[in-house]
Amino acid sequence: MKKSIFTLLSFLLFSLLLQAKEYHVSKKGNDFNEGSKVAPFKTISKAAKVAQPGDVITVHEGIYREWVNPRFGGINDSNRIVYQAAENEEVWIKGSEHIKTWKKHKGTVWKVVLNNDFFGDFNPYQEIVYGDWLTKTYGRDHHLGEVYINGKALYEIDSLAKVFSETSLKRATDTEGSKYKWYCESNQETTTIYANLNGINPNKELVEINVRPTVFFPKNTGINYITVRGFKMAQAATQWAPPTAEQEGLIGPNWSKGWIIEDNVISDSKCSGIVIGKERASGQNLWKRDQKKHGTQREREVVFKALQLGWSKETIGSHIIRNNTIRDCEQGGIIGHLGGVFSEISNNHIYNINVKKQFDGWEIGGIKLHAAIDVIIKNNFIHDNHRGIWLDWQAQGARVTGNLLFNNEDQDLFIEVNHGPMIIDNNILLSENGILNASQGTAFINNLIAGNVQMRAASNRFTHYHFPHSTEVLGMMTVILGDDRYYNNIFAANNDTLNKSQFYGLNAYNDFPSATYQWKSPGGLNNYNKQKFPVFIDGNLYVNKALPSTIETNFLENRTLNPAISLTKEGDGYYLNMTVDESFKRVKTQLVTTALLGAAFQSETPFENRDGSPITINQDFFGKIRTKEIPIVGPFENLKIGKNKIKVWNIE
Repeated sequence: MKKSIFTLLSFLLFSLLLQAKEYHVSKKGNDFNEGSKVAPFKTISKAAKVAQPGDVITVHEGIYREWVNPRFGGINDSNRIVYQAAENEEVWIKGSEHIKTWKKHKGTVWKVVLNNDFFGDFNPYQEIVYGDWLTKTYGRDHHLGEVYINGKALYEIDSLAKVFSETSLKRATDTEGSKYKWYCESNQETTTIYANLNGINPNKELVEINVRPTVFFPKNTGINYITVRGFKMAQAATQWAPPTAEQEGLIGPNWSKGWIIEDNVISDSKCSGIVIGKERASGQNLWKRDQKKHGTQREREVVFKALQLGWSKETIGSHIIRNNTIRDCEQGGIIGHLGGVFSEISNNHIYNINVKKQFDGWEIGGIKLHAAIDVIIKNNFIHDNHRGIWLDWQAQGARVTGNLLFNNEDQDLFIEVNHGPMIIDNNILLSENGILNASQGTAFINNLIAGNVQMRAASNRFTHYHFPHSTEVLGMMTVILGDDRYYNNIFAANNDTLNKSQFYGLNAYNDFPSATYQWKSPGGLNNYNKQKFPVFIDGNLYVNKALPSTIETNFLENRTLNPAISLTKEGDGYYLNMTVDESFKRVKTQLVTTALLGAAFQSETPFENRDGSPITINQDFFGKIRTKEIPIVGPFENLKIGKNKIKVWNIE
C-alpha cells in the first residue's frame, strides 16, 4: 500500500513538472492574453492568480504599480513558483502612484486634491503609524502615506503653516533634505496633500505618493516556496511591525515557509523593507489597545499562541534572503518575529535605516529579529543605520558570521535577553559602539571590535529557551549575564568619551567568577541576586585603549601600536585599512570547536551546527581555512606586518 501511494505521488509530481509553464508580463501586454512571450499579461497580479507549482513568471522592463498578492505557492524547494525580472531589464514594482495634477498653492508650496475613490479601501493619508513598542512620535501623528520627488522621500509635518518653513529637522541625518516637507488633510470625500518642493515644479518632475500598504506580500498565510528575484521594489505604506502584532513589510512571505528573496533592490518603505514575521491571530497590539498587561507579558503569550497555531520548522520559516540592497526604510531593513526561524540572511547591503528620525521605537535596526532560532546571518554589509543587527529574545542556535558593520548610531550588534547558544564570529565591527550584550550563552570568536563593549542586566525579563533546533519551548528564565565565551578577538576601542556603563574591552567582565564556578543552591533569594554565570575568555589581543578582563590569564596588550583602523570607499568596493605588528601573531590562540565551547547553561544545548553536528570555527572572514594549531587573532588569516589594505565589500 505504501509503495502504491509513493508511486502515485511520484507520478503526480512528475506530471506537474511536465506541465510547468513560463508566464510573461509586459507593459505592452494584456491581462486577457494567454501570458506567453508573444502574448504576455499586462500585470504581475494576473500571473500571480494563475501560476502553479513549478511555474516561472518573467516580468519585462517597466514600472508596475501594483500589490502582488500570490494566490498559490510551491510544493517544495524543487517545485516552487519563481517571480523574476527578465535578464538585463530594469523592472520596478511600486506601491505608489505618479501624481501629475499639482496646483500652485502659495510660494514654493503646491497642493493636490484627490477624491478618496482614488485610494480604494486603503487610504494611507487616513492611517497613522501605530503599534506596540512605538515609543516616540514627537507629540504628533504620522501617516502611513509618503511623498517622493524623483525617488527621494519628503518629510511629513503636522501643520500647513510648518510646510512653508524651510527649517531643517535637526535630528535627521540629511538635514538639508529635511527642508522638503509635506502635509495632508483628509475627510470623508477628499484628501489634500501640500508639498514644499523648494522651487521645483512637481508637474515637470517625478512626484509619487504611497497608495498601497505593501508591494509583494500574500494576503493569505501558508503560501510557501516562492522565489522573488531581480526586481526593484519601492514606496510602500507599511505599518509599524512590532513582535506583538501582525508584521507586514514592503515584501514578505506572511507566515509561510521556504521563500527565496534574492538580488533585489528594496527601498522606501514607510516602516519595514523585508518582513519575515508573525501573523495576526497570535496577537494584535494588545498592550497598546487594552493596557491590561505589559508588552513583555504579551510577547510571552504570543509565543505560546503561535505554537498552538502550528509554529514549527515543518510549517514556518527556512527562508533565504540574499544579495539584496535594502535602504531608506524607517523601521527596519529586515524585521521579523517567529516567522524567520531556520532562515539564512546573507550578502545583503543594508543602509540608511531610520535616518529621517520622524518616529522612534524598540524595533529599529538594519536587521531586527525576535526568535532567530537557528538563523544564520552572514556576509552582510550593514552601515549608516540607527542600529546594525539586533537579535532580541530566543536567538538560540543563531550564528552571526563574516559581517561588516560600520557607522551605525547605537550599536553594531545588540543581543538582548537570549539564553544561547549563539555564535558571533569573524565579524568586523567598526562603529563607536560595537556590542551591547544583554544576553548570556554567547560565543564571540575571531572578531575585530573597534568600538566599545557594553553590558546590560535583565534580571526581571523572563524569556523562553527551546529544545535544541526546535520551536518547542523547554523553559523560561531571566538573564543573569555571563556564560559567555571570548576567543581570539581583537579589541581596538579608542574612544575617550565613554560613559560609566561602557567599556573599552572585556573589563566589563571583571566581576565575573572564573571558569571553575559551580552552581550552588542558595538558602534565600539574596544569594541568588549575587550569582553570576562563568565567563570563558582566552587568547584575545587588546590595542589602543581596550582593556582585558581581570579573569583572563592568556592575552596580549599592545599599548605602543596605533592600528589606524579605517574603512574607505573606492570605485570597486570598500577597503579596510589596518596597521599590524608582530603582536598579532604572538597571541596564543587555539582553534575553536564544539568541544572547547561546551554547552550553554540554560538551554543545555551545545554550540554546534544547525543539523546538530559539531562545529569548528576554521574559516576566516573570506572563508579561507585557518591554520589548525594557532590561528591568527581576529577575522583575517592572511595579515601581513605593516599596513594592510583589505577589500571587504565589492561594488558591482
